[in-house]
Amino acid sequence: LPGQVLELLRGVQRGSEDRKRSLGRLRWALQNEETQQKFVRLDGSIRTLTGLFTSSLADLQLEAARCLHELSHSSVPAVAEACLPVTSYLLTYLSGHSLEFTELCLYTLGNLIVESEAVRKQLLPQGIIPVLVSCVQSPHEAVLEGVGYVLSQLLQAKEAPTEIIPLVLDSVLPQHMLRLVCSALKDGMGAAVEFAWCLHYIICRHKDNAVLLALGAVPALTSLLLDLASQIPQDAPEGLELLVCPVLRSLSNLLAEPGCQGQGQDGRLLLALFLILQRFLQRHPFLVQECLWLLNNLTGECPTGCWHSWDPPYTYSRVPSLPTPADDPVLCSALLSLDLLPALLQLLTCSQMAAVLVLTVLCNVAEKGPCQCQQLLQQPLLPWLLPLLTLPDPEAVGQCLELLHLLFLHCPQAAADFTGQGGHHALERHQSSPELQERAQALLDMVRQPPGAPSARQATLAAFS
Repeated sequence: LPGQVLELLRGVQRGSEDRKRSLGRLRWALQNEETQQKFVRLDGSIRTLTGLFTSSLADLQLEAARCLHELSHSSVPAVAEACLPVTSYLLTYLSGHSLEFTELCLYTLGNLIVESEAVRKQLLPQGIIPVLVSCVQSPHEAVLEGVGYVLSQLLQAKEAPTEIIPLVLDSVLPQHMLRLVCSALKDGMGAAVEFAWCLHYIICRHKDNAVLLALGAVPALTSLLLDLASQIPQDAPEGLELLVCPVLRSLSNLLAEPGCQGQGQDGRLLLALFLILQRFLQRHPFLVQECLWLLNNLTGECPTGCWHSWDPPYTYSRVPSLPTPADDPVLCSALLSLDLLPALLQLLTCSQMAAVLVLTVLCNVAEKGPCQCQQLLQQPLLPWLLPLLTLPDPEAVGQCLELLHLLFLHCPQAAADFTGQGGHHALERHQSSPELQERAQALLDMVRQPPGAPSARQATLAAFS
């Protein structure tokens, strides 16, 4: 009730010996969102808290910090904006006298940043980036995790690409972020997870990631994935997926950078990806798409754009279109020589998105020529493809048609084998589909004519160009 909230404020203002107890009662009351809104509307409420927060009495200062932290949890922007007068003190006290006090200041800042653009715009000129640079060198894991939380909230802001990310890249934060992410197995998982998401938010929202490439981000993240894959037990510990996910995304998107060709060509990374898939497939199937997206970018030239920022780790912003494969066939050949194809084909049944990505990787391999197509067909591959042609998803079917086109083009006998298995009937059902009819008809013309017939080949090339 308004009267009760006012009474709590008066108890804090009276200056009696029970002021600490009154602050404690206020803190518990501020866990209620309605109470938070009523409190900030009271005249002098934030001024009183700020006064106690800046007092010389450590116990009152800590209790006031706890009250401000409760206010920062509000999802109402007006509550966050009522706390604007305290932001400069929060920054100042990040070098506070106790670990708990520093943590409270960090998480209060992070929470306020989420809800209010006004808070973010005030913090930048107040010097939040230099302050975070200082804090990121702390020896305390709890402080480092809090710094990562604050930074991740800043980097997700709508104005981050133009106003925040350039400031971060101009500082020494990127090298510390990479260091902390890559020391996860040795120094602690909490901070590594936060900074891994920070890397992801920078990479997917910034047009030029030359700073991170120059710092060796690709080999560093590759090495981390190799270490993770070699040390993950059969029953992966809960929470590890929250590190693996942004690391996969960051590496995948860096490989899409124009100056990054050839940096990810380490055959051991293919083995690491399949080990990660094996460990996480049952409990965290969302990582299948993450691994396949990276596998696609390793085996073919990356498509324009990348995975965008989203709430970790369950929603996806888009499915990639078929890329133009890179000229270097090293990793495509490694995928075959390491006998990873059977495990890859098993992923076709995980989900429609997984099917599209697996087919994209197979297209990357098939594009390399007759030798690779013959190896694909030895699996055998065609029995896996026939059921996919009956899927309701036109994107998966379209990608399947792309793969069949490459197989028939490089190995004409595959067209005859496909017909022998009744594949032409599966193609005929797509002759009336506006999205697929041209490609389906071109493949039908190809399988109905003798191998090497120029008319069939030319029609098919035209349909798939």
